[in-house]
Amino acid sequence: MEPAGAVSGNTRRSPAVPLPAPHTAVLADYSAALERAPLADSTKAKYASRLRGYLAWLADQADAGALDGDPLSDPVAATGAVLDFRRHLKNGRRAPNTIDTYLSAIDDFYARRNLGKPQARREHDTRRTAPRALDARRTRRYICHVQLTASPRDKAIALLPYYAGLRISEVVGLDLADVRLSARKGELRIRGKGRDAGKTRLLPIHPDLRQALADWLATRTDWKGAGTCPAVFLNRRGGRLSDRAARAIITGLGDAVGLGDDPTEPFSPHVLRHTFATQLIRDGKNPILVAELLGHGSLDTTRRYALPTEADKAAALDALITDH
Repeated sequence: MEPAGAVSGNTRRSPAVPLPAPHTAVLADYSAALERAPLADSTKAKYASRLRGYLAWLADQADAGALDGDPLSDPVAATGAVLDFRRHLKNGRRAPNTIDTYLSAIDDFYARRNLGKPQARREHDTRRTAPRALDARRTRRYICHVQLTASPRDKAIALLPYYAGLRISEVVGLDLADVRLSARKGELRIRGKGRDAGKTRLLPIHPDLRQALADWLATRTDWKGAGTCPAVFLNRRGGRLSDRAARAIITGLGDAVGLGDDPTEPFSPHVLRHTFATQLIRDGKNPILVAELLGHGSLDTTRRYALPTEADKAAALDALITDH
């Protein structure tokens, strides 16, 4: 059975097969959850469509008595069903990218049901290594150097990609109205740009970052442009600090402690954002939560951080027995 609503070939969309009432309710609940998720509208529509195809296939399998357990409530049964569904798609000669979008939607669905990620391998994974991130030792070295040597402005800039997972464009794009600080807590409002224009995400502020931001905002009042420019981070002329200038501040601080010594793996603000994501994922945090913190439109982007790093691969060889 072709998943309901799936594309046949490259020309037309087959009519959607009605779902049984229980599956219709499951799809409605998932669609409602997607509406509240900080995902791109195109991703939401694709995930809902892909899940509908999976649910239609489940209903067909249930009618044929081919299911082992309840895939909507039992994680073991879910994994078995997803593997069978993947095989069904492959037998139907679906394109690898199409199969992977089905699996991404299904992973998201099961994560929202708190059943975990079914163990179904992707068809097309061009990246077998996680993005570069700092290990714990290098992270501490960077943070200590920033805390001890950077000016209040540069300290806040240098800590935002690591403690909040911000892109450098999001750092320099912050306005005063986007930073809310209280005596103990704080919140950042990150405004989307480009295709995500009009969308915002709210991030809690780590205590160390809250202190750095508070120190800078207290100092900022004496800077040129403090009363007229809405930007959090000012340049010496009283205007908004540029992306290039903020990037140079961070790379300079990293280079000072040897983080840029390897030309094959240059240090950059994005490495700090990767470090933020990698540490959360490897600490067992829910990928959906991490995706929301990062502002990712797709869970596949977030899952890259669970892949092994080059250091992981090298360390694995240490387990081998040698003659010395």
